[in-house]
Amino acid sequence: MASQAHALTAADKDRFYMTKEHHPENGTLLGFWIYLMSDCLIFAVLFACYAVLGRNYAAGPSGADLFDLPLVAVNTALLLLSSITYGFAMISAQAKKVKPVLAWLAVTGLLGLGFLSLELYEFHHLIHEGAGPQRSAFLSSFFVLVGTHGLHVTFGVIWLVTLMVQVAQRGLGAEMKRRLMCLSMFWHFLDVIWIGVFSFVYLLGVLK
Repeated sequence: MASQAHALTAADKDRFYMTKEHHPENGTLLGFWIYLMSDCLIFAVLFACYAVLGRNYAAGPSGADLFDLPLVAVNTALLLLSSITYGFAMISAQAKKVKPVLAWLAVTGLLGLGFLSLELYEFHHLIHEGAGPQRSAFLSSFFVLVGTHGLHVTFGVIWLVTLMVQVAQRGLGAEMKRRLMCLSMFWHFLDVIWIGVFSFVYLLGVLK
């Protein structure tokens, strides 16, 4: 019996025990940064396409003829304001205040929906005026670039609503904070991209 106990003890020493979940610290955030960099490449290609095709009007209207700059400025303000409200949600999350987090996320989602509504209105107006994506290379590149950004915002709003449900059900544990941080990075990334769109597409388009 003693020899068996000694054998078990020796075998136990050779075993590896995990005392906590095997999840590398900040591994999720690093992976999400890599995803954002890949998304940067997608938008870089779209901006490059617009830079090449943006003056090919095919005897059709240019940006100066089509763009409603005050409307786009309001849309820009909505998206930038949503980034601020999401920042307030993250501050509340650090303080582990569930209700303020849900309230600020709701405001952020409403601002995002407002942004999408104005963008859809703009698209509908352009198509109604005969300036659809098939009209010229300029409009094709415009609709693809702005539409891709709008699609990202749409997915961001869906993601935000999903997190609101999870926060309401599960509270603000470490995993939930990590998820909120990932969406925060994504949302601010969309703001940066939109600033590029507003400056490079709309402002320069009106100046031309």
